[in-house]
Amino acid sequence: MEEVEVVVAHHDCATLRVGEVFLKIDADQTRTDVEVEAMAMAPIPTPEVLWRKPPVLALAALPGKALGRLGEPSTASSAAWAAAGATVRKLHDAPLPPRPGRSADELAARLDAECEWLVGTHVLPADLVERNRRLAETVLRPWTPVFIHGDLQISHVFVDSDEITGVIDWSEAAQGDALFDLATLTLGHEEHLADVVEGYGTDVDLDLIRGWWSLRCLLSIRWLAEHGFDPSLPGCEIDVLKSV
Repeated sequence: MEEVEVVVAHHDCATLRVGEVFLKIDADQTRTDVEVEAMAMAPIPTPEVLWRKPPVLALAALPGKALGRLGEPSTASSAAWAAAGATVRKLHDAPLPPRPGRSADELAARLDAECEWLVGTHVLPADLVERNRRLAETVLRPWTPVFIHGDLQISHVFVDSDEITGVIDWSEAAQGDALFDLATLTLGHEEHLADVVEGYGTDVDLDLIRGWWSLRCLLSIRWLAEHGFDPSLPGCEIDVLKSV
């Protein structure tokens, strides 16, 4: 009998690992539709879809291990981080997916609401929120849309011998700002930003990367707290806001 490992579980969905198979359980099949379609379109390695019986999607495990985790030092080499940057560039150069993604106006409205909540509930000091809000607002400008993963956390990128073996969790894939993916990948790991940019192979506005760090953290703290995660752990979202 294979051991069942709970990879992640919260109110919206859960992911279990049974041997070399991941079982993703999601009551909202719209997210699963997006994930399956995006993996079929992406020109980079993704998990093999073994079967789908709503609300369960079965995926084959990827070789290697995650590039790292937020709040923990990454043991991956500079070459592996550069390979991740090159993989992201290949995705961004691909034809656009059909899903439009969030507009700058939508993000601005969410930013207003989350900053008001963070200050009103005294979760964060007002000056910290205001400083990061000013940084976050710099990214709310016109951008040329590309095929983005949409949730490119380092735990979603798998590496083996400095080669990227695959990228998981595609339910947020859409058209969007390329710098958002690069910022998500390097969130909390600024020491590897230069490696990622080198692998990406083109000029990147580092100030906008930092702006996306601020925006992502400000928008995610309430969701994390409400879903059983702790954004105040060392190296996580609140520490990122303090460091930018």
